[in-house]
Amino acid sequence: MVQTPEPPYWLVSFSSLSGIDREGYAVMATQMEALVQKTEGFLGMESISSPNGSITLSYWRDLDSIKAWKMDLLHQEAQREGQNRWYQNYQIRIAQVERQTLWQRS
Repeated sequence: MVQTPEPPYWLVSFSSLSGIDREGYAVMATQMEALVQKTEGFLGMESISSPNGSITLSYWRDLDSIKAWKMDLLHQEAQREGQNRWYQNYQIRIAQVERQTLWQRS
């Protein structure tokens, strides 16, 4: 579970349906995870995968940080490869988190 600051902050939801060609995907995903960790304003991410697709939630300090990540050249290369090879489709949603609640068993 990602430790996020008190709201407001931003959430990017990336849900995808995998394509047939997955060659090179795991390597690029590892590179993207390492790169995003160094991106100013990145707060963390959570992901769940199945054989057919995945959902990744990333958390950001502000919209400018999300825009900077979108413009990163290696990230743009990964986006092109995803569209050309790795995904059948994907959807990105961006939302501002206004409230959060944490419950945990003691």
